[in-house]
Amino acid sequence: MITYNNLWDKVCDFKNLLLSARKAQKGKRFQDNVGRFNFNLEEELLLLQNKLQNQAYQPGLYRSFYIYEPKKRMISAAPYRDRVVHHALCNIIEPIFDKMFIYDSYANRKEKGTHQAVNRFTEFCRKNRYVLKCDIEKYFPSIDHRILYELIAKRITDQKCLWLIKLLIDSSNPQEEVIHYFDGDGLFTPYERKQGLPIGNLTSQFFANIYLNEFDHFVKETLRCEYYIRYVDDFVVLDNDKKKLRNIKKEMERYLERLRLRLHPRKCNVFPVRQGTNFLGYRIFPSYRLLNRDNIKRFKKRLKQLQWLYGVGLLGLNKLTASILSWIAHANHADTYNLRRRILGVTRFVVGAGTN
Repeated sequence: MITYNNLWDKVCDFKNLLLSARKAQKGKRFQDNVGRFNFNLEEELLLLQNKLQNQAYQPGLYRSFYIYEPKKRMISAAPYRDRVVHHALCNIIEPIFDKMFIYDSYANRKEKGTHQAVNRFTEFCRKNRYVLKCDIEKYFPSIDHRILYELIAKRITDQKCLWLIKLLIDSSNPQEEVIHYFDGDGLFTPYERKQGLPIGNLTSQFFANIYLNEFDHFVKETLRCEYYIRYVDDFVVLDNDKKKLRNIKKEMERYLERLRLRLHPRKCNVFPVRQGTNFLGYRIFPSYRLLNRDNIKRFKKRLKQLQWLYGVGLLGLNKLTASILSWIAHANHADTYNLRRRILGVTRFVVGAGTN
């Protein structure tokens, strides 16, 4: 097994920290905390560099809030300085792990993403009659800190780099409590093991891919599933044999127990592809593709909010246009011409309309 050492100087290099600050501020340049950091950028980066080099760096407190669409989830925002550190670490170690990931892992990777995953699924469902669709129950809150660290330490042997990785993992703020028992557990084991990564961190998204990487290879190489796709904790296997897919599900369940994970009891099923598969915001059939109903409902609700904000002068034309174009770009990946005409054709934005 190839391992990697002598990474720490690259993480702490000033050019890497400067690049990380530029990445971390994308879309956030006008926030107060970003402005304060950038006002004395060189001084802040030199101070951060010194703390990292002396292993005196300590992460700050998270700011947490909830989103409710498509379901209630807690999002945790790290302080801006910490986000710079997250980028600095990922700049160096992400390329190491990315080349170990299977081709059909699509989340948070260059040249990948939801639309590429959906296109790949369409290609696969034209070659197979059945699909096994799976979802891991409470994935981010269930990620075990010890297991995650051990998976990373198999490849990264630089002790200072591992110090920072462990610090970032263990400084995660408390997530939703998940109480699952596995073979060999005592009564208090689920309470004694640290678990959970904050949704919203760059490192959390990256670590989530590492956590399931060996599972991906198990599915592809041991179970020999040619038609397998994963996006974070949503994954599908396609085949022409329904019984084979049910057996694959059982093998997956057994393997995931090693990672202290469970498949969602209501969201893992085998069914014909001709019924349509809800996957990554779309309902996908072999010959066409629709948007999920929930996505359409959310956009209609969002349109009403945008109408009101624009009407009372709280939203400018540029931001209004960008928000609508973003949804259109997503909808364009499905057969939605008539849907877009029906929704947008009757929508009007009038200044002053929201003041009544």
